Amino acid sequence: MNPETDVPQRVALVIDDEPQIRRLLRVMLEAHGYRVFEASTGSEGIAEVAVRRPDVVLLDLGLPDLDGLSVLKRLREWSPVPVVILSVRDGEDEKVEALDAGADDYVTKPFGAAELLARLRAAQRHAQPAAVDAVVRSEDLEVDLAARIVRKQGGEVKLTPTEYAILRSLVTHAGKVLTHRHLQTAVWGPSVASQTHALRVHIAHLREKLEDDPSEPKWIRTEAGVGYRWVGGDSAGPNAAGA
Repeated sequence: MNPETDVPQRVALVIDDEPQIRRLLRVMLEAHGYRVFEASTGSEGIAEVAVRRPDVVLLDLGLPDLDGLSVLKRLREWSPVPVVILSVRDGEDEKVEALDAGADDYVTKPFGAAELLARLRAAQRHAQPAAVDAVVRSEDLEVDLAARIVRKQGGEVKLTPTEYAILRSLVTHAGKVLTHRHLQTAVWGPSVASQTHALRVHIAHLREKLEDDPSEPKWIRTEAGVGYRWVGGDSAGPNAAGA
């Protein structure tokens, strides 16, 4: 069986500001069973990932608005889509930084078609099985992970960067208990001393902004002595309001 035609109409998104490169990649990928979409800026690329839900992203590092690494880090906040970096930067430091930021592979320009296609196949084989929805909705609450916007009853809710980071971790692991340590590491990093009190304060602020009744939280439940859990629209069972 031809490995290039096993799965018809796989979707690839090319994020590159050079029209010639996008044209070359489109011809190459369409000839091997891909449906191709393009973006010439980082912001456009992030939006296209949310809309198109591609099977793989080919990302240039030198974009006119956002550096490619910034795009990669933004994507990794909510999407496990395989990302293969295509760049003229061939230094070891650049490669390590991109891979540590969540890239699945790094290919330097110019590249050979056969090698690139093989790397795309490998990246997709190793991909996680499912992506988080770009927009998470729970009744009158909406969290747009791609745009980093939170809305309640249609109006935008202003969150601090720390509040948003906590909320993002909770909604992308909906239904799962996240320990205090998990949330502290996600927000402040693994090397920072315990931030349990600060976490409680930020959770309280989130509840004030998002919950109809912060004393009886519907979305952010406390698991006593363990951590917190995002329960979406599920209101069954007693609410653990205390932080």
